Amino acid sequence: MNALNPSALHSAVFDHPEMGEHENIVFVKDRDSGLNAIIAVHDTTLGPALGGCRVWPYEKPADALTDALRLSRGMTYKNALAGLNLGGGKAVIIACPRKDKSQDMMEAFGRHVDRLSGTYITAEDVGVSPEDMEAVARRTDHVRGTSATGLGDPSPYTALGVFEGIRASARHVFGSAELDGRTVSVQGLGHVGFDVARQLADAGAQLVVSDIHAPAVERALDAFGAAAVAADQAHCVDADIFVPCALGAGLNARTIPQIQARVVAGAANNQLQTPADGIALKRRGIHYAPDYAINAGGVISIALAKPGEDDGRVREKTLAIGDTLTRIFERAAREDTTPERVADKMAEERLAQSGN
Repeated sequence: MNALNPSALHSAVFDHPEMGEHENIVFVKDRDSGLNAIIAVHDTTLGPALGGCRVWPYEKPADALTDALRLSRGMTYKNALAGLNLGGGKAVIIACPRKDKSQDMMEAFGRHVDRLSGTYITAEDVGVSPEDMEAVARRTDHVRGTSATGLGDPSPYTALGVFEGIRASARHVFGSAELDGRTVSVQGLGHVGFDVARQLADAGAQLVVSDIHAPAVERALDAFGAAAVAADQAHCVDADIFVPCALGAGLNARTIPQIQARVVAGAANNQLQTPADGIALKRRGIHYAPDYAINAGGVISIALAKPGEDDGRVREKTLAIGDTLTRIFERAAREDTTPERVADKMAEERLAQSGN
């Protein structure tokens, strides 16, 4: 084995543009199961770092590291803004969820989570099923979103919060939260995206749907009478509202000039590729619902749920996401700034209060 080059390590990790104030980065490899993963703990000021595990076939390990760093920071802000006594962390597993993932791989991941002694608590994310989390839970107690830790699958609560956030965004921009007759482009039809589409259809919205997985599109066409476009054209649709529910960085210098919708409000994490993209949206008159504010329902469910309880408390706090977004929108208007900057300020104010 070649000796580790300290300067190369420093350049790849410590000088990474997303490194910021991360407290701990763990690189994981398990030969027997094929596990290759990165666990990033961003901040534990408010409590243990809670954040999901994503399984995705990243082209390069550097892409996986960037995703882990950005997502873990987003979880710090999401948990702080949601009023939870939890820090932020994230894990990414470099694998194709449909071809490479196995129960042995997820159990191996659970063993590595357990070695962090509770500083990181994992949960479900893109490419991970409730069954996968049950496998993780066989090797560690530091896991949420399982049948033994409360309400199980958190995705219905993520979808509920996103739907309420869309309604709040519509109220702010169009003067009414009613979605009947509104044209909505939903990009990404996984567990969350499909449920958001269902709620939109039930509210009378005219749906245009897209996903890189063709069977998911067919399912939505059958269920909702939707129209379909290619996933890379979802942002171009002549719609009132664009709902990105796939991967991050979809709002960027290439896509923003092509967006026709007046509102962008969806479940995807880290939708803005750079901070400048939020400013570009504002200049175009496109109203953006900060992703970690609108998609907090899942983390609320796994943070607050307790075995044997109903979901009343979780639903109440998830429905309040609409109120949180309204406060963000109103403050952004007063301060003549972008909604995501206001959301950051509100999260940072809570972190500063707790740190004093």
